[in-house]
Amino acid sequence: MPAPPHSAPPVAVPISEALAQSAPLARLKELLRESNERFAAIAPHLPAGLEQHIRPGPVTDDGWTLMAANASVAAKLRQLLPRLEFELKNRGLQASVIRIRIQSS
Repeated sequence: MPAPPHSAPPVAVPISEALAQSAPLARLKELLRESNERFAAIAPHLPAGLEQHIRPGPVTDDGWTLMAANASVAAKLRQLLPRLEFELKNRGLQASVIRIRIQSS
C-alpha cells in the first residue's frame, strides 16, 4: 500500500491581511487603535512615573477601561478621572465613562 501523499503546509497569512479579511478582527483592530489613541491623549496629563503602571484597556459601547498595576495606582487614577475625562472630551474622544480596573498578575 503506497504512503499517502504529503500535502504542502498551509501558507501563512500576514496578520494585516487576516485583519482586513475578517470583520470581527477588523473591529477588534479598530477598538485597539481607539484605546491606544485615548491613552496617548491622557498620558501627558498623568503624574511623572505613573504612566508606566497603567495600560490602556478595552473600549466598549459604555466606556473605556484603564488597567492599573495595583490598588495605589488605581486610587490615584480615580483622583485624576475628572481631569482625564475633560481632556478626552476636549479632543472629541470620550462620550462615556472611564473605568479603572486592577490588572491581575
